[in-house]
Amino acid sequence: MKIANEILVPELARLLAEEKEVRFTPSGNSMRPFIEGNRDSVILTPLNRSPRPGDILLVRAAQPGGQATYVLHRLVRIERDEQGELLVLQGDGNLQGEETCRKEDVIGRVRRIENPKGRAKLLTRGWLWHALLPFRGFLLKVYRHTVVPLYRNTEK
Repeated sequence: MKIANEILVPELARLLAEEKEVRFTPSGNSMRPFIEGNRDSVILTPLNRSPRPGDILLVRAAQPGGQATYVLHRLVRIERDEQGELLVLQGDGNLQGEETCRKEDVIGRVRRIENPKGRAKLLTRGWLWHALLPFRGFLLKVYRHTVVPLYRNTEK
C-alpha cells in the first residue's frame, strides 16, 4: 500500500522524536543502486549527532519557489552561509541536481538498508560513488540493464 508523503513523513517524524527506529519502503529510483525503490526497505534512526557527508538522510528539502518536498538522499557536503550550516544532498541515482536543507529539517538518518528477504545491504558512505559522478550515467545504465532485470526475475 502506498501512503502519501504528507501523511507518512509526519508520522515517521513523530516516532523518531520519541527515539524510536522506523522502517519503511521508499519509492522512486533516485537512490539507485544502493536503495531500490518499492523493493528495499530502510531503517531510520533519530539524528542524535551532527550529520556527516555520506549519511543518507530523510529531510524536508527546500525547492525553488519556496516549496518544500521530502527526500531520502545522501549528504554530499556541508556549506556555510550567513544563517549557519547548509546541508547539500543528492540522490545516488541522480546525475545532476541537488537539494538543500538545514539541520532542523532532518527527519532521520538511514541506519540500515534491507532487501526484501531482510538481509542487510551494504551501507556505504558513498564517497567513491560520488567521486564517480562523471561516469555514473554509464554505470547506472549498465545497472538498469543487468541487475534490475535480475530483481524482477527473482520476484516471480
